[in-house]
Amino acid sequence: MLPAIYTVLAGLLLLPLLVNLCCPYFFQDVSYFLRLVGVARQARSYGQRRPVRTILHKFLEKARQIPHKPLLLFRDETLTYAQVDRRSNQVARTLHDHIGLRQGDCVAILMGNEPAYVWLWLGLAKLGCAMACLNYNIRAKSLLHCFQCCGAKVLLASPELQEAIEEVLPSLKKDNVSIYYVSRTSNTDGVDSLLDKVDEVSTEPIPESWRSEVTFSTPALYIYTSGTTGATLVLRNKFSASQFWDDCRKYNVTVIQYIGELLRYLCNSPQKPNDRVHRVRMAMGNGLRGDVWREFIRRFGDICIYEFYASTEGNIGFMNYTRKIGAVGRVNYLQKKAIAYELIKYDVEKDEPVRDGNGYCIRIPKGEVGLLICRITQFTPFSGYTGESTQTERKKLRDVFKKGDLYFNSGDLLMIDHENFIYFHDRVGDTFRWKGENVATTEVADIVGLVDFIQEVNVYGVSVPGHEGRIGMASIKMKENHEFDGKKLFHHVVDYLPSYARPRFLRIQDTIEITGTFKHRKVTLVEEGFNPAVIKDALYFLDDKAEMYVPMTEDIYNAINNKALKL
Repeated sequence: MLPAIYTVLAGLLLLPLLVNLCCPYFFQDVSYFLRLVGVARQARSYGQRRPVRTILHKFLEKARQIPHKPLLLFRDETLTYAQVDRRSNQVARTLHDHIGLRQGDCVAILMGNEPAYVWLWLGLAKLGCAMACLNYNIRAKSLLHCFQCCGAKVLLASPELQEAIEEVLPSLKKDNVSIYYVSRTSNTDGVDSLLDKVDEVSTEPIPESWRSEVTFSTPALYIYTSGTTGATLVLRNKFSASQFWDDCRKYNVTVIQYIGELLRYLCNSPQKPNDRVHRVRMAMGNGLRGDVWREFIRRFGDICIYEFYASTEGNIGFMNYTRKIGAVGRVNYLQKKAIAYELIKYDVEKDEPVRDGNGYCIRIPKGEVGLLICRITQFTPFSGYTGESTQTERKKLRDVFKKGDLYFNSGDLLMIDHENFIYFHDRVGDTFRWKGENVATTEVADIVGLVDFIQEVNVYGVSVPGHEGRIGMASIKMKENHEFDGKKLFHHVVDYLPSYARPRFLRIQDTIEITGTFKHRKVTLVEEGFNPAVIKDALYFLDDKAEMYVPMTEDIYNAINNKALKL
């Protein structure tokens, strides 16, 4: 008997080694899946409680447990949990008593990074009101569109954005919108001030009855651009590559969040002897290229980088829990049993999935690029877009693998390698990403098309060596008997578009090609880019110093490729 027992014991001892040899990521896969299950169960229990348990309740718990712990660090200002709690109580009372807001109402916020953003949000949450987070870079028609589609009747804005507010003020007033500057005074007729009113009201806790109807399906935030939350949180007006690590050292930062472009800026900054002198141990984000990843670790130390893939409205996401350089996650066998997602064949030219003779979509093999889709179920829902039923329907794929099934179209092309690692490849359709911002080509085309000498516009993103994402480029068809005016177009796009959305390159074409479904053809244009040696059409470059679109030359092209000319 003894030899048999020893054999069994030896087998048990060797089992982890054998599993690791055959499936090197087995234990990490299982651990990750179990954590997901735990989070899902906890979220379900929170949703079943009455009142429903939200992030607000978590904040209030922390405010009771650690009232004097710093929550926000901004410049030389420190705000504790208790201070933010009391300030957000004042905000809730002011909005409730002076402005008449009630749970279910929506308030739009047009501000940059500052502590007020946080306690305004918490104040609205205490009222059961949704907050629409407007991008402070947008102007005019785009700003009005984002405001109107969220259904808000109140706009809170930074006084620093007075010019942007005054530009849309007549339209807002026509719609009976109440507008307040987050300040103690106002220099604009028709715009009131908020903080003088907030200062005068009580800091006492807000009754739960004011938000008693809130459930997990109640809108909390309307997001037009990526947003983040944290614990102690360090804020800065704008990102500064030269001062980033000094700030990390100053505030003893241990975790940073990034978009890929941010880490590339840090790697491109001049080297310093104290590059590795900091307490940062972890970085989380997305859009990080493999070469930048390696350089970042080499230069700034062995920081644990957790790249992920997700979208605000999507029903599928991945986390690179194994920290495989370049990947956004793994095909987790257990997770895939619970969440039905696939990569399917996609026709980039037609901008639609490829279907077989029976009308069904085609799964792609490992190693090929395909469109990520995920089945819409009660467990993986897709809520859609506010006030945009057409856009919501466009993100749904029906009869994908069988009659009646329904999938979410991510709009992203991904690739799964033979080791089951998942890699982001590109975005499809009418969006490109530049300087960490998502740009809708249709919105840019609408703005450019307002210029009197332009008949038709096709906007797309093109790659630039050494840069993340794609920069904006526009193919333009001129009106008959009109001449191109580079100065006029420059001032138009500067007035109406944020810097990251302005087409940096222009291509003048006699005809703008369309597909069989009357969509603009973009694939060939994207591939040809902005090289004047390849393109025979007239090309122009947006020159900020000259304040006009100037003819694109070989010298400009080479300067961009050599990074002598900054974009």
